[in-house]
Amino acid sequence: MLRKNQNHRRCISCNRIADRQQFWRIIRNYPEHQITLDNGMGRSAYICPQAQCLNLAQKKKRLSRVLKAQILPEIYQQLWQRLTD
Repeated sequence: MLRKNQNHRRCISCNRIADRQQFWRIIRNYPEHQITLDNGMGRSAYICPQAQCLNLAQKKKRLSRVLKAQILPEIYQQLWQRLTD
């Protein structure tokens, strides 16, 4: 059972619930509506740092749906680069 006061988030691909430190955070910053990774204030999406979750999010355009913004290919390139590092 999850405690309510902990910082748990849900992956947009596999729906796994875990502590937010275990996910990558993608943000649509306010008010510029610029997409960034890890830093900023605004609408956020969380994704597991796994190839299958990233592949599914890219294939089904889940990031753009959740963030309500167009996701540039450079963002996906940065995420894939993180995965291989």
